[in-house]
Amino acid sequence: SLPQGAVKRQALYACSTCTPPGAEPAGICLACSYECHGTHRLFELYTKRNFRCDCGNSKFKNLQCKLLPEKGKVNAGNKYNDNFYGLYCTCKRPYPDPEDEIPDEMIQCIVCEDWFHGRHLGAVPPESGDFHEMVCQACMKHCHFLWAYASQLAGKANQILNFPPLTKVNSLEDEGIVLKVEESEEKKKEIKKECGVEHQDTKEEKQTEQFNEPSTSSGSACPEVVTKSEEPVCKLKELQSKPFLKKDTATFWPSNWRSKLCTCEDCLKMYSDLEVQFLTDECDTVLAYENKGTSDQETERRDPLMDTLNSMNRVQQVELICEYNDLKTELTDYLRRFADEGTVVKREDIQHFFEEFQSRKRRRTNRMQYYCS
Repeated sequence: SLPQGAVKRQALYACSTCTPPGAEPAGICLACSYECHGTHRLFELYTKRNFRCDCGNSKFKNLQCKLLPEKGKVNAGNKYNDNFYGLYCTCKRPYPDPEDEIPDEMIQCIVCEDWFHGRHLGAVPPESGDFHEMVCQACMKHCHFLWAYASQLAGKANQILNFPPLTKVNSLEDEGIVLKVEESEEKKKEIKKECGVEHQDTKEEKQTEQFNEPSTSSGSACPEVVTKSEEPVCKLKELQSKPFLKKDTATFWPSNWRSKLCTCEDCLKMYSDLEVQFLTDECDTVLAYENKGTSDQETERRDPLMDTLNSMNRVQQVELICEYNDLKTELTDYLRRFADEGTVVKREDIQHFFEEFQSRKRRRTNRMQYYCS
């Protein structure tokens, strides 16, 4: 995956044969794990964000990448942790751990992307279906602003941490929280005074104020919604103005929670300073990565042979099916040898097969004699 640069999210591996403990950490992509490290001892790192394949660069003293040999520099943008040595969690243990007899699942933090034992998170993890993502204790300290959101989010995940319930100005929508701002009465009167509109205690206005929505009566020439759009409110400041709890624990977040984060100019600058801009990106989630893989597999499962056959006449269809069956039989027999020997099929093996297949096909065609009646 090197030509793609720093891939947004990809499956990675670390090779303990080439980069043992004490050496510089390095990560390799899926293709290099097959082509260049097929017989080596590898650590599966699952997925990492914004990573560029290290295979064969200056971190590898005795290995040259077989796919792209011209690699001489390190990838300065890559981030590494103990996972690249096969160690995880705050306990810095391997997984699976032969000395750990306690059955415990591992959960990945979506900020630092390290993996943690459930019992080492400072809080009992909810059932797997009750939360979407987790942020570990250390990352909650680093991203301290998240506590203001965590204390306001409803759902089983945060109820386990005994966070206070929602206030009246919050509403539950789409399994997440839409944070609404309640304007002071003085500000409302000031806006109405500037517009030259007297306060009318109508039933429609009462209902509008109850839901904290701007007035839409036809008698107002200056609706509040215009003022709100001109002066965007920072959701984070509104939340931080209310009491909220901080604990030395990990937090568990429901689906779509990232869309509830404020994206005002000040907050975006804060995300950049903390290097967590990805938190506002729904496509950064592991679930989005897995869904994309599922979608790609469904596309690949479409039979190209049937699409081609539908565009041919009957004679062409019969000829193509015969050729396809010959190719399928010979390729299956050829690949079975690799499966029986437990060896990896490489690019040159496939190229050799098709060269031989074309050669045999030409010999069969040259032996054929045609007669006219």
